Amino acid sequence: MGELSEKIKGNANEAAGNTKQAVGDMTDNERLERDGERQERKGEAQQLKGEIEGALGNDV
Repeated sequence: MGELSEKIKGNANEAAGNTKQAVGDMTDNERLERDGERQERKGEAQQLKGEIEGALGNDV
């Protein structure tokens, strides 16, 4: 179950990060853009963790 939940959280964080980046770009808000980039990277890491958990099975 950990695999799926990590992938879902990762997708949500990537989507939120991309949204923040777009809004920050449109409003010239560099801080919001940076926050979005960090959140997107966090989501990517969560998805990778989920993939690793899936590859290892229940041994994690």
